Amino acid sequence: MDLFNNLLLGFQTAGSIENLFFCLIGVLLGTLIGVLPGIGATATIAMLLPITFQLEPVSSLIMLAGIYYGAQYGGSTTAILINMPGESSSAVTAIDGYQMARKGKAGAALAIAAIGSFFAGTVSTFLVAIFALPLTGIALQFGAAEYFSLMVVGLVSSIALAHGSIIKALAMVALGLLLGLVGTDIYTGAPRFTLGIREYADGLNFVAVAVGVFGIAEILRNLENERTREVLMAKVSGLMPSREDLRAIVAPVLRGTAIGSVLGILPGGGAILASFASYTVEKKVSKHPEEFGHGAVAGVAGPESANNAGAQTSFIPLLTLGIPANPVMALMVGAMIIQGIVPGPNVAAEQPALFWGIIASMWIGNLMLVILNLPLIGLWVKLLTIPYYLLFPIIMAFCSIGVYSVNSNVYDLYAVAFFGLLGYLLLKLRCEPAPLLLGFVLGPLLEENLRRAMILSRGDPSTFVTRPISAGLLFIAVVVLIVVFLPSVRKKREEVFVEED
Repeated sequence: MDLFNNLLLGFQTAGSIENLFFCLIGVLLGTLIGVLPGIGATATIAMLLPITFQLEPVSSLIMLAGIYYGAQYGGSTTAILINMPGESSSAVTAIDGYQMARKGKAGAALAIAAIGSFFAGTVSTFLVAIFALPLTGIALQFGAAEYFSLMVVGLVSSIALAHGSIIKALAMVALGLLLGLVGTDIYTGAPRFTLGIREYADGLNFVAVAVGVFGIAEILRNLENERTREVLMAKVSGLMPSREDLRAIVAPVLRGTAIGSVLGILPGGGAILASFASYTVEKKVSKHPEEFGHGAVAGVAGPESANNAGAQTSFIPLLTLGIPANPVMALMVGAMIIQGIVPGPNVAAEQPALFWGIIASMWIGNLMLVILNLPLIGLWVKLLTIPYYLLFPIIMAFCSIGVYSVNSNVYDLYAVAFFGLLGYLLLKLRCEPAPLLLGFVLGPLLEENLRRAMILSRGDPSTFVTRPISAGLLFIAVVVLIVVFLPSVRKKREEVFVEED
């Protein structure tokens, strides 16, 4: 009964005219940036963070959430029509989706992707609602030692699921943690690593770092390496899949939803990993594995369901524990902090309308995406013809204005420029920037809980291994680190993330 009442509160909150409007704006923006390859949900949300400062907390978070799962839909459109995934989680969809489009079944492929995504989104939203309160209750029992160990698990998992070299991912986490130390010591009040610039006494501006590392760096990379896009300009028709196709997608959609719902919770790249895992499973269980790579329906339905389910369930650790599961969730943490909300288990008790409003908006947003996306495919196709050299200068100007508007601090613009160049350099060195952002967000929280736990234990470090939950979490972190360094696992990671190279 409590679940019903909570969901009713959520739908009342998300169903207000204002929140419906921002949900619509979010899913449309998400689809748009998912359609335009090279921008991505992370960069877009980073760019829009300054705007959220002027909005109500519920409205801003509903809009940002809509951008995230809307991008999963939009990414499939470019994957199918031009063989270029707008989102990395849609890379697998391109394998068979584009082949279906070349055979004149682009409409059916797009409809299958939309159906699978909507079903997966509905199921995973329901799972978020079911598990949110129990996990929040458990989290309320956590002390400083448990939170420290939990964040260690999160950072280690982000290393394990990062693209490319494990050593480079570890270095990115360390760099993020160091950047998080800039500012004023939380206990002594002494300035640290501020270079004598008093504007950095409160630490580096999260928005400036995020916009630089993800937004500006991505723009520079895409301007340097624009790829030729063969857009299928022919009219997309036959949006209703055949009965045979509908029968064929039932099992892949169910399996993809299950895989994505579980893997989406993992810190790092759960939605990306889920789409690859789903494709592998479908190919192994298929009676005709030779069809994969040549337009297999299951090769579209399974991964699309998995990545959308993963996108939704990644909200579980954010809403219940205040721990981001991926860079987008880290940006959501930043948005909450901008609004004066302390992420964590207390949000459900202190601000139930916000907590349940976000959950309810996920289902509403998924419904909007199904209703709006298919009729607007012609528009998305035309947008693909916009030259990058016209699009990106406008985005860079918008980023700079937005970042400056948060604090009216010119040093934030210097930070954007610096981290934009740093992010570009990291991309050239094949270093994944996602662990850096997670380290930057979790660093201050990690330090605070570490020092608090040591103060409570009177300087005894054994408190982290004598408390059962803390010891269990640290054990998981050690096991994950050992496993990812095993030669067979390292080889498998390279195969999974080969498209990012």
